[in-house]
Amino acid sequence: MRLRLNSIVLGIAGCLASVATLATAAEVDDARLSAAPDSRSDWLTYGRDYGQQRFSPLDQINAGTVKKLVPKWIYQTGTAATFQTSPLVADGVMYLTTPFSNVVALDARTGRERWRYEHKRASQKTCCGPANRGAAIGYGKVFVATVDARLVALDQRTGKPVWDVALANSSGESTEDKNVLAADDPLNARNITGSTGAGAVIAPLAYDGKVIVGITGVGYGLHLDSPRAGAPLGAVVGVAGRYGQPGFLAAYDAASGKQVWKFETTQEGWEGSFRAETTDGIPLNRDIAAEKANLGKYADAWRHGGGSIWHTPAVDTKTGMLYFGVGNPSPQAEDSTRPGDNLYTVALVALDARTGKRIWHFQQVPHDRWGYDVASPPTLFEVTVDGKTVPAVGQASKLGWYYVHDRRSGELLFKSDPFVPQANLFAPPTPQGVRITPGPAGGSNWSPASLDATSGVVYVAGMHIPMIYRSAELPAQGDEPAVPYFTIEPAQEANWGTLTAIDLSRKGRIAWQTRTDEPLVGGILATAGDLVFTGEGKGDFSAFDAGSGARLWSFNCGAGVNAPPVSYEIDGEQYIAVAAGGSQIWGFRQGGAVVVFGLPSADTPEKPDAD
Repeated sequence: MRLRLNSIVLGIAGCLASVATLATAAEVDDARLSAAPDSRSDWLTYGRDYGQQRFSPLDQINAGTVKKLVPKWIYQTGTAATFQTSPLVADGVMYLTTPFSNVVALDARTGRERWRYEHKRASQKTCCGPANRGAAIGYGKVFVATVDARLVALDQRTGKPVWDVALANSSGESTEDKNVLAADDPLNARNITGSTGAGAVIAPLAYDGKVIVGITGVGYGLHLDSPRAGAPLGAVVGVAGRYGQPGFLAAYDAASGKQVWKFETTQEGWEGSFRAETTDGIPLNRDIAAEKANLGKYADAWRHGGGSIWHTPAVDTKTGMLYFGVGNPSPQAEDSTRPGDNLYTVALVALDARTGKRIWHFQQVPHDRWGYDVASPPTLFEVTVDGKTVPAVGQASKLGWYYVHDRRSGELLFKSDPFVPQANLFAPPTPQGVRITPGPAGGSNWSPASLDATSGVVYVAGMHIPMIYRSAELPAQGDEPAVPYFTIEPAQEANWGTLTAIDLSRKGRIAWQTRTDEPLVGGILATAGDLVFTGEGKGDFSAFDAGSGARLWSFNCGAGVNAPPVSYEIDGEQYIAVAAGGSQIWGFRQGGAVVVFGLPSADTPEKPDAD
């Protein structure tokens, strides 16, 4: 079984408009697909190409030169908060989002600001923190999905708003609070850092005249901070009830902002077939009889079913099929009021990108109670199985396996060896607490993987944060019955990360794995220079040998590097860019810098004169 690079790598954001000209999207598309060197130099979509491979063909920075890598410029956003942006670069201009959904255009050679859009939030309350994972560019516009669940189109040349539409409205929706906790529960002393609502964190996708985006925060659950400074994720509390709304992925007309189609991630009939096992045969420890008995009582639970979208979709430009993952159901961690499989939560879903109609789905965890969102973006490639070339889609799961499917049908072709430790994956909670791992941190969280389709290796960022899953109860009082609730919080033990090279030509065998001091969350960049870049929470941004996993170079950025790196080229000089702003939820130091690296000028080959 082997992989080969296919046309998806060349299908780079064909609809994107040029900063330097007023050409139409189609003209830019034709020019860039016929001029590979120019297209290779930019980073035009979230995953660089529509297949989300996040692989740079640039090789000036390589295993032999990387030790000379130095900062070329630093841009300070002025906001020290969870920073997850993936910059875009087109025609020498970098476009990036900051926390709280601001957008900035910079000179990609020098870091000098060209324009800045300051987002005016409709509400100061956010369900899930300030993070934003990036913008989209196309049709002469820059698109940003915002923390207050809006989609804004900006003029690409000036940053002035062109249109602004609401994605969702969570005002008036019920959300969790600490009133459910028993009086003697030590969690009462913690501060609330988030709860079920509606926002948007992902970088939109510009494709076929449309802007495609989803909402987050539905099914988020009650999040409490940690009592220890610098510690990850204090606790997630699940409470029975009707919180939030269905998640969705929707397409909007890029010219006007008018909605074209909408796919809700929970729908009537979401109970499915009451699966007792995962598709790959692992028991889920469900009380199916009790669920079926309660179905009539909670027949409309899907109306508050959750299912957030945590990443930018991938799209096959040949077939027009769109691929994305869906988050956990609502209520988070508490399942008594949502009997059934809770379709299409914790699933990989394929839609027709023209209509939004579902083509297939693969539910990794029916009736999820553990927070195993399909959070990391899927990647498209081709794999040869039993002598036949199969168009495939792969996804690095929170469960700790890399799943590979036939992207035409969703059939599971294989899953990788585990890339993190696994124990009690689907254990039910107990009053004493049961240790589960990976748990809601993952595995691989929202971090995008990077695929070198030539070698057939995918590079995955992993987190090892064991969790304790506990059941508790608010005692009955007067006529009020007792109220059960459930908590998931980190175990008091060492946490760490894994950078793993998975060989897809050998059915997901691990080629190598490097353990890191901290859980890895943010994402991976692999390059043709035989390098793999990623960052850590204490500020180290590092380059690893793609063949062995050896750390070759590192630079401390002063704040957590918990965002995906990108690479681009201007006038023959290769750059590596990454955001350094940490992550509040994982306890990593926050900041507000974008750091761009390159080789010293003396080590950069001169560009030959034109004939």
